[in-house]
Amino acid sequence: MKFGGTSVGKPDRMKHIASLLLNEPEPAVVVLSALSGTTNTLVEIGNNIAKGDRHSAQQVITKLEDYYQAFIRALFEKDETYNKAKSIVAEHFDFLNIILKISFSEALSKDILAQGELLSTKIFSTYLQEIGADYALLPALEFMSIDENEEPQIGSIRTKLTHLLEQHKDKKILVTQGYICRNARGEVDNLKRGGSDYTASLVAAAINASVCEIWTDIDGMHNNDPRIVDKTVPVEQLSFEEAAELAYFGAKILHPASIWPAQQYKIPVRLLNTMQPEAKGTLITQEAASTGVKAVAAKDNIIAIKIKSGRMLLAYGFLRKIFEVFEKYKTPIDMITTSEVAMSLTIDTHDHLDQIIKELEALGSVEVDENQTIISVVGDHINETPEIIKKLFGSLRNTPIRMVSYGGSKHNISLLVAAEHKNQLLQQLNHGMFGL
Repeated sequence: MKFGGTSVGKPDRMKHIASLLLNEPEPAVVVLSALSGTTNTLVEIGNNIAKGDRHSAQQVITKLEDYYQAFIRALFEKDETYNKAKSIVAEHFDFLNIILKISFSEALSKDILAQGELLSTKIFSTYLQEIGADYALLPALEFMSIDENEEPQIGSIRTKLTHLLEQHKDKKILVTQGYICRNARGEVDNLKRGGSDYTASLVAAAINASVCEIWTDIDGMHNNDPRIVDKTVPVEQLSFEEAAELAYFGAKILHPASIWPAQQYKIPVRLLNTMQPEAKGTLITQEAASTGVKAVAAKDNIIAIKIKSGRMLLAYGFLRKIFEVFEKYKTPIDMITTSEVAMSLTIDTHDHLDQIIKELEALGSVEVDENQTIISVVGDHINETPEIIKKLFGSLRNTPIRMVSYGGSKHNISLLVAAEHKNQLLQQLNHGMFGL
């Protein structure tokens, strides 16, 4: 059971999670994120230290410590557990104050970022102690590891975690940190953004859990973006392939990487709402519940690149040369279309963009369009259902489409539009595809 930053971000929500766990019939490994806003604040502290602005870093540390002091005052009722939580907060903020005197490094930055999850899990465990719950704290740094390619070592994770669980087999609630891990050098590191979902999925796979539950502040994955579209509904069931497409192409509730371990080990994933625990949420399993369109997702900040060359005609090495440029700069491509003399593709990062364009210009003329959005229509076997294609293209009225990706996946049809048309097109697709 993974609880995100908003789920643990207030004292009453932390209490609510504890009550959920007490009513849980099965023993549960509980993965916690940092309290909402903490990771961004820790990033700010690290950035200030890196710039040599230790005064600003000190101010941010003091403000964050005040926040945690207020948090534990509201959470605890007994002196014994409150004083324990006070010592925990003091210990971690002593560390943050000490590092102001140390020269900045990448390794130090990772240590700073780890403080959020270490604080949330220790505070929550202390609250479980206060209410007399049967729990144990499993330090993620003792079992969660990545190799030199930053890939999780599932075999090693399973061995170490099984050993830890054996030591606490009488405990019903086992609390651990999301996001943080050790790297191949044994240093504190992390699983990048969305890493708490990844932790939960890796733990579920390692212990062969009955289910991996991701608890957030929304009741499952919706058929469209509820922040933009008025009428959206939760999708009751998705296949792993459908969920992965939605996550990759912008559905914010789930990080794309987090699906993979559970999918590999056939562990069902359930997306649930901490604020509405009785809601069904979304179940993700090996098989799709039905064919047809399930949801629409949008991925922002896309850059479209068009390479045009008269020499492309019959030049079988042309595509290879283009792909080698992106491989050289480790830049993944989202969408791609080709014609006889041109090729259009999209990327989602500005990193190395100038170098990429310079090398592509040796192959032909290059056009770059920024501020684009990929809108993906996702479902099962949607490329084999003529009625879906008819509805989709019937929904595109008055919206200029820059690119279409169709046929690469039986689960996804993607459209590229200028960002200014995103909201309008999401509304149109909601009406045209779902009748909402």
